[in-house]
Amino acid sequence: MSAPKILVIPGSLRTGSHNVKLAAAASFEFAQAGVDVTRISLADFPLPIYDGDLQAKSGVPKHAINLKRMIGAHHGVLFVSPEYNASVPPLLKNAIDWVSRVQDPHEARGDVFGNRAFALAGASQSRLGAARALQALRLILTSCHANVIASQFTLAFADQAYDDMDRLKSQADSDGLKQMVRQLIDISQRMM
Repeated sequence: MSAPKILVIPGSLRTGSHNVKLAAAASFEFAQAGVDVTRISLADFPLPIYDGDLQAKSGVPKHAINLKRMIGAHHGVLFVSPEYNASVPPLLKNAIDWVSRVQDPHEARGDVFGNRAFALAGASQSRLGAARALQALRLILTSCHANVIASQFTLAFADQAYDDMDRLKSQADSDGLKQMVRQLIDISQRMM
């Protein structure tokens, strides 16, 4: 069986973001497992706030189409989300809202969510490690008919979790990340 292609999408643009660091750590683990991994930044896909009137007037923005096609070119997707006020950051929610509106010829709207595996990870400085944001993100994705794997990774006290090389210091954190990575690879392979 061939190796799946995995896309890693951090839900933060902030300089020094714990979630961008976590996305890099996850990308490294995917590469170590021998899969083709791509990490992107949502800064490369700037989108206006979703508005049905804007969509009716101007159509779906090209960056939403490009992001949807980027997701569609991979067998598995990992979203790495910070937690804003106990929920998903607007940047990530808005990207998902726009992607859910893209419909290429010969497919139903939202097919990109149903035809691949999704995983969730998140980091925060709190003891909950973005768990509330991941719960909300899981609800959003499953309402889009996404196949979200059971395993997820939350990194608590993220401001203390990395060494000087931005690697996870705790063996338990490292093992938890590897477990989620392995499950996304396994399920993505089965869906290929």
